[in-house]
Amino acid sequence: MTNNWKIYTKKGDTGETSLIGGRRVLKSDLRIEAYGTVDELNSFAGWLRDSITDEHHRVSLLRIQNTLFLAESHLAWEPGTKADHVPPFDTEEITFLEQEIDRMEKELPVLTNFIIPGGHIQNSLGHVCRTVTRRAERIIIALGQEQEAPLFIIQYMNRLSDYFFVLSRHLSKINKAEEIVWNPKRAE
Repeated sequence: MTNNWKIYTKKGDTGETSLIGGRRVLKSDLRIEAYGTVDELNSFAGWLRDSITDEHHRVSLLRIQNTLFLAESHLAWEPGTKADHVPPFDTEEITFLEQEIDRMEKELPVLTNFIIPGGHIQNSLGHVCRTVTRRAERIIIALGQEQEAPLFIIQYMNRLSDYFFVLSRHLSKINKAEEIVWNPKRAE
């Protein structure tokens, strides 16, 4: 039995792609930029997951990666078209992030200063995830100003950036890495 499916279709060779629903748009379309940035975030989250051994965090990150794929599907969905094959987004995923943040914060010292990313590779990767999450959130908000963008995804991304910040701090604690406090006088 041969596989007739190929990864390349040549349909995007003119700089266009299809949304779920069939409409062709430029690959520079803000909707494509939004789900492409979430896809980038998903890749960094996978890298972070692969770098850690703490099983609870690994399981949590895999759940987050699955939710990010779901968010990508909703962002790729052409507003106003029927997409029965796109599963609904469960706001329980936002609650999950809040519970994880609260759980980790109980183990961390109170933060009284800004901290600089670094001190351990896992901490740094967590901050990369945080900043890519913030960029995705900004793009999704901009998308919402031009066309329909799901509010629940904006809420999820907002909470997810908080999660990655606290996770980065928690990974520093697990790895006994110093949190680098920002000192504006050192910048002079």
